[in-house]
Amino acid sequence: MPMMPLPHPVSLLRRALVSCARRAHLLTRVALLACVGLGAAAHAEKADRNQPLNFAADAARVEDNQRLNILTGNVEITKGTMQVRSDRVEVRQNPDGTQSAVATGGPGGRAYFRQKREGVDEFIEGEAEKITYDGRSDTVQFNGRAIMRRLRGGTVADQVTGQAVVYDNKTSVFQVLGAPATGDAPKGRVRGVISPRPAEAEGGR
Repeated sequence: MPMMPLPHPVSLLRRALVSCARRAHLLTRVALLACVGLGAAAHAEKADRNQPLNFAADAARVEDNQRLNILTGNVEITKGTMQVRSDRVEVRQNPDGTQSAVATGGPGGRAYFRQKREGVDEFIEGEAEKITYDGRSDTVQFNGRAIMRRLRGGTVADQVTGQAVVYDNKTSVFQVLGAPATGDAPKGRVRGVISPRPAEAEGGR
């Protein structure tokens, strides 16, 4: 019976190196996927809408059947980086586990809102006669003599005023609406100041 030729040592070494390279590539991909998963989880934990709501007020009324909490008198609320100050706040627990709030009144008849933007040293703050935060859509609505500012560090970078301002936390997009025309009064105009953004470093970093 003829003997089968043995593989050349160089060929065996080449195959071993290729096998090791494939395994190393596979392990690298697994490690990268694990890092991405951990990063996403950490980012989600920072979301203000998933943080507990803490409050202080002169009085509080809890209606469990309606999933409603009514806070009155010098109300102060914090939820992660979010802050709300007003005369009255109604907090509702949504079926999906998120929370929504409606704040009314305050100094000069307006409630106050402030929240840090994710990943940058910037804050959004504003006042209005009525401020509505919707935890499901992660939006904030300012209604009635509304004013909203974007602060970069401690400096006001942008400012807009109107009858209503709607801010979307997920997209960082805001809309400003003027008061509708009534009788002989023309439709209200919106006003604002937008500062130039700092120049980006080379490579967009």
